[in-house]
Amino acid sequence: MAVQGLKTVKSSHDPRETMNRLEAAVTAKGLTVFARIDHAAGASAASLPLRPTEVLIFGNAKGGTPLMQAVQTIGIDLPLKALVWQDAAGDTWLSWNDPAWLATRHEISGADAVVGRLNAVLEEVAKTATAA
Repeated sequence: MAVQGLKTVKSSHDPRETMNRLEAAVTAKGLTVFARIDHAAGASAASLPLRPTEVLIFGNAKGGTPLMQAVQTIGIDLPLKALVWQDAAGDTWLSWNDPAWLATRHEISGADAVVGRLNAVLEEVAKTATAA
């Protein structure tokens, strides 16, 4: 999974369980869940096939606002998003944008502490969602 700025980890669970675990982990960290988008359901409604593909949109103003105060264009990439998806072999994956990559994309300097905190939270909820 070599996509620039994207972190991807394999899950020990099926897509639905991975997403449920991710949502629970995000909520347990005190973050707000803004939306859960089931792309496969949307595809099905349009009579198109798509393996399980679901996005969770979540965040916290205390985490994202300092980045937007530095450079408002990062607001296009916030709140945070995580994608749970199933590949052609039936394996489940969890992907998210690397906060450091987002900061670089928007040319934000001096935000290492904020980026580090966001990264730690994302790594923690990803581990909770995907671990056996």
